[in-house]
Amino acid sequence: MTMTANLVALTRTTPFLYRFVGVGSCFGKPIRHSITIPAHSPSYALNFCNEIVFRQLRLSPKAVSDDGSNGGDGNNHGRGGGGKGDDSNGGENNWSFLSWYLDLLAKYPVLIKALTSAILTLIGDVICQLVIDQVPCLDLKRTFLFTLLGLVLVGPTLHFWYLYLSKLVTFPGASGAFMSLLLDQFLFSPMFIGVFLSALMTLEGRPSQVIPKLQQEWFSSVLANWQLWVPFQFLNFRFVPQQFQVLAANVIALVWNVILSFKAHKEILQK
Repeated sequence: MTMTANLVALTRTTPFLYRFVGVGSCFGKPIRHSITIPAHSPSYALNFCNEIVFRQLRLSPKAVSDDGSNGGDGNNHGRGGGGKGDDSNGGENNWSFLSWYLDLLAKYPVLIKALTSAILTLIGDVICQLVIDQVPCLDLKRTFLFTLLGLVLVGPTLHFWYLYLSKLVTFPGASGAFMSLLLDQFLFSPMFIGVFLSALMTLEGRPSQVIPKLQQEWFSSVLANWQLWVPFQFLNFRFVPQQFQVLAANVIALVWNVILSFKAHKEILQK
């Protein structure tokens, strides 16, 4: 539930990203960028993607980042294949939410990622209670505490972890994606799942049950995490630029939050 800027290639079109931000149909050729920022630099991915997205949205890159003016000069990447859709008011209105979200994400990355994680943990717990547990009425305290952890623990932690990971792993291409995947899934995730379960049990007033909960649910939660996240995170690290990785992961995180809520609130079996 999170950032390797080195995985953005200058000379290769990345349709996964373009489909994700909704501008894939406008790129018929590989893009070659003229800036000299190193490919593994976080600022490279930020400038490169902001230029692409905001040209399509008819917004200034400076609305996203003060560095957006460095994204290139004279390279009309966003033109030629867009058709007449760029001139219609309806098309611009369709981008209003995305442009607003990207603007806030660039200005307040930790806060926006924390709020996004909170919303997804809230929805995940509500789905778990209504669909899986099939409770007659929602446990609002449970939902509040689960959402609180999404706000103060999950979002901020993933932001700084992926930022650190992008600086730690500088290998280009598939080798970098594979190394990031190994570190994320087999080093960070098992520890973070343990921290999350322990924190939730403590907030719910059951600190004495932390060890039994970990003994019962930790490994199965880690296994479920691998089954869901390993294939997705490889694609995430391989194709999605740094500032979009947590946003992309949050799509899958909704499914994961349902699973995690079920694991976290499963009754501890007495031995």
